[in-house]
Amino acid sequence: MAEKDRRPNPLKDTPPELVLFKEIGGSYWTAAIGPVLCLIVFIVELSTGNHETHWPVLLIFAVIIGGFSYMQTAAARQHVSVLLTDEFLTQGAQTIDVADIAEVLPANSGSEIQKWEVARPLGELSAVPRRRKGIGVVLKDGSTRQAWARNVEVLRSELTQAHQAIAMGIPPRRADGDGA
Repeated sequence: MAEKDRRPNPLKDTPPELVLFKEIGGSYWTAAIGPVLCLIVFIVELSTGNHETHWPVLLIFAVIIGGFSYMQTAAARQHVSVLLTDEFLTQGAQTIDVADIAEVLPANSGSEIQKWEVARPLGELSAVPRRRKGIGVVLKDGSTRQAWARNVEVLRSELTQAHQAIAMGIPPRRADGDGA
């Protein structure tokens, strides 16, 4: 694939000094849990003096469990990661400009369900991911959507500030030092 055809990955290609908020969807260390447990079982078998170890079966289980865990983590990193800069918000595989947000709605402090709480979430998922909470946003096209994160209070604060900065005409920060 030619360099100009490569779709940029905001999570990897954004300079750290421009990041206002970031949550990675999953950690690859979790893929090591299954193989480590299989290694522990193998060590226990060796330490008990049993001359017959089940190393082929343990090796197969380690590969299977590690492989499935790796695939699940890779999918979570692609579809459940969040990145916010002065210019854009990335929710999973979808990136929108902060300038396309007309309003960041306040948190629901009452018991009645707000319209934004049942709105379609940003990203490619059909619902707000597990262990994450939504933030109501109204886009400039009039649609109501949900941004989401684990640390929803910090995302709401940073998103509100980025939205207000754009509304006030403050230019976004740049990696080369230009901007606000």
